[in-house]
Amino acid sequence: MKPIRVVAVSALSGALAFGVVACADDDSGSGGGSGGSDLSGNIKVDGSVFPFAQAAAEQFKGQNSGVDVSVGESGTGGGFEKFCAGEIDISNASRPIKEEAEEQEATECKKNGVAYSEVQVANDGIAIVTNKDLKIDCMTTDQVKKLWNKGSKVSNYKELDPSFPDQKVALFGAGTDSGTFDFFTAEINGEEGDTRKDYSPSEDDNVTVQGVSGDKGGLGYFGFSYYEDNADNLNLVKIDAGEGCIEPSLETIQDGSYKPLSRPLSMYPAAKSLARPEVKGFMDYILVNQQAIADASKIVPMTDEQATAAQEALTKAES
Repeated sequence: MKPIRVVAVSALSGALAFGVVACADDDSGSGGGSGGSDLSGNIKVDGSVFPFAQAAAEQFKGQNSGVDVSVGESGTGGGFEKFCAGEIDISNASRPIKEEAEEQEATECKKNGVAYSEVQVANDGIAIVTNKDLKIDCMTTDQVKKLWNKGSKVSNYKELDPSFPDQKVALFGAGTDSGTFDFFTAEINGEEGDTRKDYSPSEDDNVTVQGVSGDKGGLGYFGFSYYEDNADNLNLVKIDAGEGCIEPSLETIQDGSYKPLSRPLSMYPAAKSLARPEVKGFMDYILVNQQAIADASKIVPMTDEQATAAQEALTKAES
């Protein structure tokens, strides 16, 4: 697991703060516009969805200079561990909290008296990529499973399809603390955590990018936004789940046609934290400005229907 990165947001942000969508303040001092400048305090955020959370924190800070927001990047599992121990206010997640008793997450929260709500904030898709010179245009989900499944012995791409390059396989992917790992293995291999072991894992998607781009046989997976940031150095693979080859994009991720690797991204505010004006203001701000935050962080924004449902979930949590 990589060292945990924490960004303390301070001073007025520059690049990310421009273009913030101002909105009218309400009686609670939600921090949606300049009227929220009376807010103060500290907010601790950790988990995954780091680019979105960082952009949200910087934009919020631009209008609420009295609030310090620290954003960690421990991965979904690491975030929930801290969250259920009462160490942070908001856990960012790229998968739902695990409810089964043996999984320890929801059970641990309940044991420690940490009540919470799930609020969607954006969308994401898992991009499968190869080295720029490894020309694989499309893979079926069966081929992806054959490559990544537990016990797989596939060592050359030609073993998946005679038309694929005659190239030794070199795999890179998410570490086991990552929600991306949980989601990918469940959707592709049929069981969460079920994967071949002979690959290079990392909770840091930038490390995966470097691995794939630096190896002629490199293939890996990570959130779509990291592909967009590194498109010049990677080859994007379309996925065929039985309805033809579909490329991940803002449209195909939002409408769910990029199957089965589209997913919602959520924040879990603790009930006790949400009772504090600065935390409530931060969550309110995120939902009002989710489009601008998604644009700044290169994350796929919510649809209007998803945004309405998210606001309803937050309103219920705040009541």
